[in-house]
Amino acid sequence: MPPAAPEATMTAEQYLAWEREQPARHEYFRGDVFAMAGGTPRHNALGAAVTIELGGALRGMPCRILSADQRIIAGEQDHYVYADVSVVCGELELHPGTADVLRNPSVVVEVLSKSTEAYDRGLKWEAYRRIPSVQDYLLLSQGAPHVEHYRRDPAGEWRYRVAEAGGSVTLSNSATLDVDAIYAGVFDVAGE
Repeated sequence: MPPAAPEATMTAEQYLAWEREQPARHEYFRGDVFAMAGGTPRHNALGAAVTIELGGALRGMPCRILSADQRIIAGEQDHYVYADVSVVCGELELHPGTADVLRNPSVVVEVLSKSTEAYDRGLKWEAYRRIPSVQDYLLLSQGAPHVEHYRRDPAGEWRYRVAEAGGSVTLSNSATLDVDAIYAGVFDVAGE
């Protein structure tokens, strides 16, 4: 279940037109629209830190890192989401008829928070698994240096691994992220 009660019910087309005019982000699932809460300073620091680490790890690869403002479609116009960070490797593909809805992220990152953790692990994770291009899904804890990594293998099965302090995460494209670098200084910032 998304993090809050629906704010409104509308078609996907109505949602997209309405959402483009809103100052805050909203996700869409089968007609229901849900407001996305703003993050704590620690949440935002983790999102920025993993973006920086991804930037270094992906240098020289044909990949682009996109911020939390990038709308992603999962499914046939029944689920629109925002990841904390997403990566596209190869050519960026937009949903037909739009200039702002991504179809093909290859890496998706969510920073866990008390209010969204169940959603990030449940319905949102199901949505990301439906996107054929997604190869890696990372969940970052705000409470400890702890990165959960789901990686799609060549047979299409998902493999799960946890990396903690002193460890690293190797993405499907062989880019490696250092857990200590992601979390450096993060716990000096207010969080949950």
